[in-house]
Amino acid sequence: MFDPTVFENLKVGIENVVYDLDNLDELILVTGREDLLDMAVMSRSFSLRFELRGLEEAAAEIRLDAGLQELAAEILETPGKQPGCKLNVRFYKNVKSIEEECAAISRIVAAIWEPEIPPVQTVTYIVGEEARGYRIMTEVRFPRTINEEQMEDLPNLADHMLQTLEQLNRT
Repeated sequence: MFDPTVFENLKVGIENVVYDLDNLDELILVTGREDLLDMAVMSRSFSLRFELRGLEEAAAEIRLDAGLQELAAEILETPGKQPGCKLNVRFYKNVKSIEEECAAISRIVAAIWEPEIPPVQTVTYIVGEEARGYRIMTEVRFPRTINEEQMEDLPNLADHMLQTLEQLNRT
């Protein structure tokens, strides 16, 4: 028998919060799930993507990552190293106007999240089909790793994600 890693414990915590919002509260619909182990670089990645039920204008994704350094610090119990994972959230929205929509999304994210690190926005589109619109991905990154001590913050994080989705669906 083995002890689960910080990554595994946080993953289960995230799953519990998100799937409760889907199955019990029926507020969201989970539309994607990834649980990856990259053997080439010894990293783990987990994400859940969801949208508000009945509102498909915007989607949210919560991502948890642990690289070799984080996993090694925990497994080897490296002195001076604190085991943890990187957490970030992403929001997706299809738009017609990049300039106006990017600015509006930035204002919404800044008002709700008050991030320490400015959110990163990425715009994608199919070349030659710009008239169909653009997909904006806005990523909120957190400056430090998290561990089980922040497990109780997960419901609050999910609440912020729901607030953001509500606002994005209104714009």
